[in-house]
Amino acid sequence: MTQEILVLGATGKTGRRVVNALKNTGAAVRAASRSSAVRFDWSDESTWQPALSGATAAYVIAPHDPALAAPFVRKAETAGVRLVLLSGRNLDRFPSTVFAGMHAAEEAVRNSSVPWTILRANNFAQNFSEELWHAGIRAGRLALPVDDTPEPFVDVHDIAEVAALTLTTEGHEGQTYNLTGPDTLTFATAVSKISTALNRPVDLARLTPAEYRDFLLAEGLSEDDATELNGMYDAMRTGLLATPTDDVSRLLGRRPTDFDTYVAGALDAWR
Repeated sequence: MTQEILVLGATGKTGRRVVNALKNTGAAVRAASRSSAVRFDWSDESTWQPALSGATAAYVIAPHDPALAAPFVRKAETAGVRLVLLSGRNLDRFPSTVFAGMHAAEEAVRNSSVPWTILRANNFAQNFSEELWHAGIRAGRLALPVDDTPEPFVDVHDIAEVAALTLTTEGHEGQTYNLTGPDTLTFATAVSKISTALNRPVDLARLTPAEYRDFLLAEGLSEDDATELNGMYDAMRTGLLATPTDDVSRLLGRRPTDFDTYVAGALDAWR
């Protein structure tokens, strides 16, 4: 049997790009998601072992439910699968109630006997064009509880290339890499760049945490979700994500993708 690299969330924002990056290296890829031929569903434990069986390594996105992380890692240990986990930059400095699934996944991976690598990423540049902030940009008004604290947004393609590298080469076991873009920019600057490229107004509305909570509840999110998201932005405003690192350039041997390059390639998503 050909041994393959398992990619969880293979139809998602990072997963589908990791699949492509791995294929570009010539690796055999097992793409798994709830809708893929190889089915993987965090809420259905019966799908875990078939996805892991025969794989040599796996790219893992933490489950939303923190209780699922340790049981999955135990199955990976039994199967002898090396793990590359996508996590969040400076996660240990975020409250445990924010990104609880990531906290649990990191703890389970670090305490396991399998070789592991953790990729701690800043906010994705693609959050502006896919899902999270996409609707606001298209509507011409992005409403968030942010200030002028800058951030080096990281391009998901860079994350995917780093993931492919760590999944297919040696020397990354036990390492934690902090993945950022090359330059810092505020949300206001990021939105202005998108607006200029689209040649139409896009405004950033700066909400208070209370206003953002009300906005999220009106959108149908739960009180718990609103509290978690507000906690994330609270931590971001303290500058936990503000400083670029050189991990992407050191690993890939090139400068990380800058925000202007990302915007130029994402214009169709906003039209």
